[in-house]
Amino acid sequence: MSDLDALIYDWNRDGRAARADYRAVELDDETLRDGLQGPSVRNPPLDVKIRLLQLMDELGIASADIGLPGASPQARATIVALAKETVKLRITPNVAVRTHPADIHGAIQAAVDSGVAIETCAFIGSSPIRRFAESWSIDTMTKQVEESVALAVKNGLPVMFVTEDTTRADPETLVTLYETAIAAGAKRICASDTVGHATPEGVRNLLTFLRTDIIKGRDVKLDYHGHNDRGLGTINALAATAIADRVHGTALGIGERVGNASMDQLLVNLRLWDLIDTNLEPLVEYTALVAEHCGVVIPANYPALGADAFRTGTGVHAAAVVKALRKGDRELADRVYSSVPASVVGREQRIEVGPMSGESNVVFWLEHRGIDATRDRIDRIMTAAKASDRLLTEEELDALARLD
Repeated sequence: MSDLDALIYDWNRDGRAARADYRAVELDDETLRDGLQGPSVRNPPLDVKIRLLQLMDELGIASADIGLPGASPQARATIVALAKETVKLRITPNVAVRTHPADIHGAIQAAVDSGVAIETCAFIGSSPIRRFAESWSIDTMTKQVEESVALAVKNGLPVMFVTEDTTRADPETLVTLYETAIAAGAKRICASDTVGHATPEGVRNLLTFLRTDIIKGRDVKLDYHGHNDRGLGTINALAATAIADRVHGTALGIGERVGNASMDQLLVNLRLWDLIDTNLEPLVEYTALVAEHCGVVIPANYPALGADAFRTGTGVHAAAVVKALRKGDRELADRVYSSVPASVVGREQRIEVGPMSGESNVVFWLEHRGIDATRDRIDRIMTAAKASDRLLTEEELDALARLD
């Protein structure tokens, strides 16, 4: 076995420039609420939702948003069933509600029916542009927040107060809203990048402000909820771990518009930073279930879990992997042409044959299947591969190999 750390110089840890102090934090999975708000997403059946909760638990995810109790009686019944399931697990449930009495009463009823003190995440828009569009006054908003949070707390529910569009909200409004919620009994506050506006610098600036100017050492936890409109969902979530106590994400990044921060990508990166040692093999089933039952296509080039993540038909790449395998060093093969070891998610490197392949691809493919790598076979397959505009399928390769 090679000492792989000695074979890789890691500029990510070089230390010449200041680096974000990523940390292992609590994770909150929004797949079963915000994830299902995606315009093209289907609502999976209850048994699938229960299995997803179990997989989240296996992945070490601390909490899960299990729905909107104010949406309908059907939604509340699903929340009750899922909350009851969490009693058997380590993961804890939460629900999203507007700062409106009807929604708060829905959360209270779900908690009574399930026998679980479900964390209630009460949200209200906070940015000037949202207030202008809605014709809201700060006084009216403050009253709503105070009454809603107090009602939930009075009924024994832990409360996280969420400002929507926090990353475009002015500091004065945030101070007013958060201070009101905390005074009414909220034990968590959440900054939400509702429209995916923030950059990593913006996330750090905002969370630093919330930590130093609002929480100020009080026993109040800080959450971050991010979206992916600028393609920054995962890196923003990672940046948030340096300051927040809990960071949110969804399977495959599904959610409103183009989606949320990707929970699976966040977990993989935390594992690669050695911040968690969680077994991530359940990610394969977790993402496959969401893809199948939510109607989401996993792109072939999706990081770590896409079909192409650990397969190559390129001669130079394949040759390096094959040489590592011939050394009997699967870990070396896993990393020589991959920054994410396939084994981290329970997968393996695949060598395939196509127009950019070299002979080593063909020889490996044949030997791996117990077929003699004769000169005729190699030449026949190479000729077909070079004439193709894509990788040859398993069936095509097998037919070419067995023409003798």
